[in-house]
Amino acid sequence: MNRLKDKVAVVTGGARGIGKCICELFVDEGARVVAIDIMALNYEKENVEGYAADLCSPGEVDKFVDYVLKKYGKIDILINNAGITRDALIEKMSDEMWDAVINVNLKAVFNLTRRVYPSMRENKSGSIVNISSVVGEYGNIGQSNYAASKAGIIGLTKSWAKEFSRKGDAIRVNAVAPGYANTEMMATVPETVLESIREKTMLKRLAEPSEIAYAVLFLASGESSYVTGHVLSVNGGLRL
Repeated sequence: MNRLKDKVAVVTGGARGIGKCICELFVDEGARVVAIDIMALNYEKENVEGYAADLCSPGEVDKFVDYVLKKYGKIDILINNAGITRDALIEKMSDEMWDAVINVNLKAVFNLTRRVYPSMRENKSGSIVNISSVVGEYGNIGQSNYAASKAGIIGLTKSWAKEFSRKGDAIRVNAVAPGYANTEMMATVPETVLESIREKTMLKRLAEPSEIAYAVLFLASGESSYVTGHVLSVNGGLRL
């Protein structure tokens, strides 16, 4: 199918894992994709372009958005996917650990969305999908910084869904809250911990990145044209 035919999509954190899977799926669905990450990106598929920038820097965000609009003329879809973890119990969590996670996971989303929104407003349409987490919904031991950032994403999503549509514009804002998936971020997690997660999950397994990507595709496409301000939990029935 070509559910995103002729659409221009920006995907953050597109170098690996769920972000890369989203990029490849969107291209298969007919979109032209610009994947942005802190590192240089290379893709084998056509119609996906890599761009290296620091989304925590408003100046670099301005340059990036100007580049995309000049080259492609519009931004139809924005996927705020980039995220990091710096886990520790509160008494061992440094200021640097807290600031790094809040800056990448939350402030960068604000920086980019603030800059992309005016072009969507001009076109009176757009779809923004923010990637939250099951941890943002339920919390988790040793992840107070990550949980706060992902809970913040839910707050931004609901606020922007109201704000961006208040003049009748068809700009939708939704979030996907994934559970634990088979990505590089999970590669260092001990098997005993992974087994505990599986046991707490109704489907008794981790997600594949493609399963998260398909949920994002639904919210990005016209198939969800009457959905906004929603948080879609894709966690296999996990309860922390």
